[in-house]
Amino acid sequence: MEHFLKSEKTFRYFTQGNILEAKKLIYVLHGYGQLAEFFLKNFQELDSDYYVVAPEGMHRFYLQGNSGRVGASWMTKEARDQDIDDTLQWLNHLDDKICSQMSFEKKIILGFSQGGATAARWNNLGEIKANTFIAWASVFPPDLANTISDRMNEKQENYFLIGTNDEYFIGKDREDILDYYKKKHFKTIVFNGKHAINREALNLVLNEL
Repeated sequence: MEHFLKSEKTFRYFTQGNILEAKKLIYVLHGYGQLAEFFLKNFQELDSDYYVVAPEGMHRFYLQGNSGRVGASWMTKEARDQDIDDTLQWLNHLDDKICSQMSFEKKIILGFSQGGATAARWNNLGEIKANTFIAWASVFPPDLANTISDRMNEKQENYFLIGTNDEYFIGKDREDILDYYKKKHFKTIVFNGKHAINREALNLVLNEL
């Protein structure tokens, strides 16, 4: 018989910038098998207006065998609902902690690949109130397809970005996901690149905000 027990857990996150000087807060959620510390390097060239916070998925594992490089994941198919709930709770707690130290003119959520689904759930189901949501090379969670909140309409700026050579979205798959996000009134941007954060495309979006 399956059982669940709530217990305290310590979560990890990394930051970049000076929280006392920044005007904009951007949360960046990494993809499958990445670590927040290294994912954060994609945003190191942002100017001092940004305070960047990179939360890390709660499940860490060895990428190959029983040693060596480590990656993290936001969830798997096992105990899925409980992992989603736990992740939302700790992300809400993180936002409370960050915003208790400083108020920001704008708050942005960016989710890359697997982190995009977690970011979308946080944006729609969590307590955070973001001005902008950016889905980067990620599938929108099917469980949210018919439950879009007011945060995903004219009150929020929404973007979807994908590379021309993204190895996870090839040919018709790329066309289909672009069409999907367009129907949800996201501004879609296709950049010249692979399944990765492209700094030129990132700057293009942030300069519009």
